Formats: sequence, structure tokens, C-alpha cells
Amino acid sequence: MKFTEFNFDSGLLEGIEAANYIKTTPIQELVIPHILNGKDVMAFAQTGTGKTAAFLLPLINNVLTKKAGTGIKCMIIVPTRELAVQISQHLEGLSYFTPISSIAVYGGGDGNDFIQEKNALIKNAEFVVCTPGKMMAHIKMGYVNLDGLQYLVLDEADRMLDMGFYNDIMFIIGKLPQKRQTLLFSATMAPKIKTLAHKILHQPIEVSLSLSKPPEKLCSRHLWFMTSKKYRSSFIC
Repeated sequence: MKFTEFNFDSGLLEGIEAANYIKTTPIQELVIPHILNGKDVMAFAQTGTGKTAAFLLPLINNVLTKKAGTGIKCMIIVPTRELAVQISQHLEGLSYFTPISSIAVYGGGDGNDFIQEKNALIKNAEFVVCTPGKMMAHIKMGYVNLDGLQYLVLDEADRMLDMGFYNDIMFIIGKLPQKRQTLLFSATMAPKIKTLAHKILHQPIEVSLSLSKPPEKLCSRHLWFMTSKKYRSSFIC
């Protein structure tokens, strides 16, 4: 299936073209229509299947075409700093030709990083890609307005639970509007994932992509991102 068949926003289509995306991967073809239609989704797919673009593309499109007020619109929670940086770079590249604003929030930085994150959160960046502990710290400071949040993504949810982030995740979710679209991505169907999904998703569509290993062609393909007036190369896994 070609990306042009989804009737995406014209600016997003420019980003897709610049990324040299032409046809969807299986997980993208299965998941994108449900996200565009506002359904909660529980998806099981390994890294390297194109799952990052599977949720970024429809969410970027939804924020662009269904604008309602100001504030943080989408939060993507991930287990590690490295994944937060990777997804943030993908987001910046795909949304380069749009007015979408975003910030990556993760631990391990210095005071300047914290101030930059705080300022972006106060100014209501539309997309926030974050690790649980660091995001929880900002929320506890009292300046993060989540009243207008419409979309929540938990990526590599099984890994986050293995790392002991359950309480942090539930704390953050407790501060979000109950009326929202929630997407959960996991590499495994562990019972704890099903339990978490039951608590936070509403009548989710379940999508499962069974692969013995990530497709090598996807992991070896490079995506060039245009950020800060320079090109950055990254993997699209």
C-alpha cells in the first residue's frame, strides 16, 4: 500500500517523500487506518518492523488536521533515553514541512537540558517524547498542563514494565484526560501487558505481527532528517 493512499496532510506528505517512504510495511498497513479512525490500538511487533512510523504518521496527521486549542496534544512514553532521542528525530524529520512542535524529555542530562525541557513543556510543545521518570519529575513540579492531551503512546511497553516503570506510568496516566486515544506497542504478549492494556485502553483493536526476526532491509535503510538546517542520518527501526 502506498502512503499517498492515506490522504495525509500535504506537509506530512512532503516529509514522507523526503524520507523516501513509498510503500507501507505490514504493521503500518494494519495499524495506520485504525489510528486515523480514532481507535485505541494494542499492537505486537518487533523492533525493525516500521512500528515507529506506524504511530507517528497518523498521529502527526491527526494533530495537523484536528486542531483544537493549544497545549500538549500527544505524549509518547518510552523506556530509554536512546529510544526517546531516536523517535524524536524521526518525528522532527517527518514533520519538517509542518508547524508541529515537539520536545524529547529524558534523564541523564544536565541543568540546561532540564530548563530547555521545562520551557518547551510550559510553552505547550504539541508532541512530547519522554521516559517515565523524567516526565513524572516535570509533572510533579506543577507547570505541565495536560488538560488538552488527546493521544498517548506506550512504546516497548513490555520493556518498560521489565524495567520497573509500572508505577511511574500509572502516575502519568492518572494526570491525563480520560477521554483520549491510547496506543500500546509491545514486542511480546506477556500477561502483564494484557493486564496493563485492560486498565488503560478502551475497546482496543489488537494487531499482531508474527516475525521470527526484524526484516534486515528495514533496519539497514537510512532515513535522512532535516533538523536545525542540517541533515541527520538515522535508522528507521
